[in-house]
Amino acid sequence: MAQADSKALVLGALAGVAGIGLAVVCYQNLRSKRRGSWPLNYFNCTNEQRTGVMVVDSPGLPMGQSEVLDRLEALIQCVSELKDEMKALKNTLPVLQDQLREELGVHNEARRASPLHRTTPTRRKRAPGTLTATRHGGQSSEEAESEGGYMTALTDSEEEELSDAERTVEEQPVDEFSVLLERIDCLHQGAEADKRESLQILLERREEFGHNSTFLWRLIRAYCDLHDVSSTQEEKKSHAETGKKVGEEAVSLNPKCAESHQWYAIMCGIMAEYDTVQNKIKNGYIFKDHLDKAIELKPEDPMSYYLLGRWCYAVAQLSWLERKVAATLFGEPPTATVEDALKNFLKVEEIQPGYSKLNYVFLAKCHKDLGQVEKARRMYEAACSMSVVSKEDNEAQKELDLLCPTLGV
Repeated sequence: MAQADSKALVLGALAGVAGIGLAVVCYQNLRSKRRGSWPLNYFNCTNEQRTGVMVVDSPGLPMGQSEVLDRLEALIQCVSELKDEMKALKNTLPVLQDQLREELGVHNEARRASPLHRTTPTRRKRAPGTLTATRHGGQSSEEAESEGGYMTALTDSEEEELSDAERTVEEQPVDEFSVLLERIDCLHQGAEADKRESLQILLERREEFGHNSTFLWRLIRAYCDLHDVSSTQEEKKSHAETGKKVGEEAVSLNPKCAESHQWYAIMCGIMAEYDTVQNKIKNGYIFKDHLDKAIELKPEDPMSYYLLGRWCYAVAQLSWLERKVAATLFGEPPTATVEDALKNFLKVEEIQPGYSKLNYVFLAKCHKDLGQVEKARRMYEAACSMSVVSKEDNEAQKELDLLCPTLGV
């Protein structure tokens, strides 16, 4: 029983008992007053005598009052019995209320709402024979709801409407864009053929979804993947240039997309391999700016901290001549220290322990450069414990081979 309806029922019953009791008391008071005005010997007379007294000795009383009094006596008796029954009902209602709550407690909260306020209910599908079994075994919860008075059972027409609505929902196609993105993400994790297929699919759907930043940053990533798996320098450079242009479009379309900034920064870093010294330095500034933006928008992404750590470490290793060239071209050369790089690599480990073999390698390098040999050895051992799976892991293994003699491992 719904809480509001049950309260109304209980209060109504109590009010009925109180009203009946009040009526009885008032009538008894009135009757006693009338009796007080009659002769004392009236109550010791028979009905016939009372009638005679009323008619002969008490001409001021109405004719047939004794019959009225007898009927009122019977009425008082009935009312008194009704009062006792109402008291019993009053004592039973709380128990009934608790029983109904227990029985209906398994129902979804949405189905407990008043029919005037509930939204269109979603009905559970029953296995064939479930409803029949419920009816044979005992009262169903829907029947209990109806008898409780707080929710009416659905009619057959409503049942049919709901079934039609359910079928309509089931027949609706799954969101095509979400399926596409899921497929692209899976291909990104695959082999070279999968990566090439991923780029091909994205190019085929670009006209349709190219206005969406979540689509565009995956297109940048696909160009990055193709750059890595391409065999010729010309093909690599072509993918890098195209990917960078897509990156410019993506960050312009949605400046609040962290992944767009992240992958655009990566493409700027890749382009440094094919540009002049001036453009290399310029791309370095762009790389840093967009990584900072990606971290601002999505501060718990370990990849951005790893890339920023790589940038800081590379800047910290710049020669005096390279710094002078940067100062001449841009007025102020990029600045970063090994401590800055270490801070970012440690942040990666904090967010996602064991993030990558290369992250451990650069942690070892930073500790070694700072004279923290024991910490460098621990990071070296952690890197060695990780298996070689990807191309990046192969790069990490080469770095470890170079580090081994310097750490005396």
